[in-house]
Amino acid sequence: MAATLKDATAIVGIGQTPFAKQLPASEKTLACRAIVAALDDAGIRPSEVDAFASYTMEETDEVEIAKAIGAGDVTFFSQVGYGGGGSCATIAHLALAVATGQATVGVAWRSRKRGSGPRPWRNTRTQLPTPGQWTRPYGLLRPADEIAMLARRYMHEYGATRDHLFNVALACRNRANQNPAAMMYERPLTREMYMGSRWISEPLCLFDNCLETDGALACVIVSAQRARDCRRRPVYVHAAAQGLPVQHHGMVNYWNDDPLTGPSWTAARHLWKNADFGPQHVDVAQIYDAFTALIPLSLEGYGFCGRGEGAAFSEGGALEIGGRLPINTAGGGLSEAYVHGFNLINEGVRQLRGSSTAQVPDATTCLVTAGEGVPTSALLLRS
Repeated sequence: MAATLKDATAIVGIGQTPFAKQLPASEKTLACRAIVAALDDAGIRPSEVDAFASYTMEETDEVEIAKAIGAGDVTFFSQVGYGGGGSCATIAHLALAVATGQATVGVAWRSRKRGSGPRPWRNTRTQLPTPGQWTRPYGLLRPADEIAMLARRYMHEYGATRDHLFNVALACRNRANQNPAAMMYERPLTREMYMGSRWISEPLCLFDNCLETDGALACVIVSAQRARDCRRRPVYVHAAAQGLPVQHHGMVNYWNDDPLTGPSWTAARHLWKNADFGPQHVDVAQIYDAFTALIPLSLEGYGFCGRGEGAAFSEGGALEIGGRLPINTAGGGLSEAYVHGFNLINEGVRQLRGSSTAQVPDATTCLVTAGEGVPTSALLLRS
C-alpha cells in the first residue's frame, strides 16, 4: 500500500508580528519574532527545531534564522518558488519531512517588507526572466497588469461583472472589519467606494488589489502523535498538493489551450484524489486573493462550482459568514495583510481551533490555497 501524508502531521503553533504599511524592524528580526511566537504557541523549545521551509523570494535564510532563534542540528531545509504560489507548499514540504522521519519539528515562515520596500519589477537593469520577455516589453509590467488581462477575458467569456469582483472585495473587507490585527480593521467598504475608486489596471480598481504590507508569520509542524501533547489543539494536514499545468506561462498563461484553466485545476485534481472528503464538505476556505479576480477562478478550479460559474457563485452573500462558502475570514491579502498568502494558513488554523475573530460555527475542515496564475499549492486542514 502506498504511503500517505493523510493526517500524519499537524500544525501545532502559529505566530505573527503586527501588520503595517511600515515597520521599523528588519525582515530577519520580524521572521525571528514570528517563529519564536509560533514555537511558544506550540510549547516547543527553539532548540528542538530541526527543519525549515521558506519561499525562494524570502530575504532571510535558514542558516541565519537557525542561529538567531537557537535551533539545534537541522536535518531538513527547502525553499519553494513562484512567490505566492509557495505558501501552502512550505507546509507540505515540512509535513513530508516529518512524516518520513527526516525531521521532528518543522518551521515554515514568511517575512516581508513590501509595504516599505521596493517592488521587484522596478529593477530594469537586470535581465528579464524568460516569461517576462514576452510580457513586459508590451506593457504588462506588474502582476496586476497580467491578472487584469485574465480578468477581462473571464468577463468576456462568462459575463462576469465588476459587481462580482466587488462581492469578493466586500467579503474580505467585512471579515477584516472584525479582526483587530487586520490593516483594514474598522475601515468599511461600500459599493460606492469600490465603483468610484481609481483604476490600477483596468478592469481592476484599487480595491481589487491586495495590500502592501510589512510583517511576518510562521507555523510549527510535528507528527500527529507528538501533536497530542502540544499546548494547542492540533490542526491536521489532511492532504497537500502542488500544481504546474502543461505549457504553463506565468500569470498570462499564453501557451495553454485555455488560459483560464490555471494551476489550481492541476493542484485540485491531486488534492482531492488524496483526501477523504470533497469540496462539498469544506466548511471554510482561505483562498489566495492577491486580486479579486483570482477568487472565481479558484472556486472553479477547486471544484466548488462549474466552469464559468465562479462569478455567479459570489452572489447572495455566498462568501460571507453563513453563506455557501465563507472565505478569507481574517480579511485575506485584500484586507488583512499581503504576506504572500501565509496569513491564510494561520487563519485556517485559527478557524479549526475555534479562535478566529470571524468564526465559522463548528468548522472542522478548511481549504487553504496559494497563488492562482502561478505554479501553486494547496492544503486541506482538518481538526
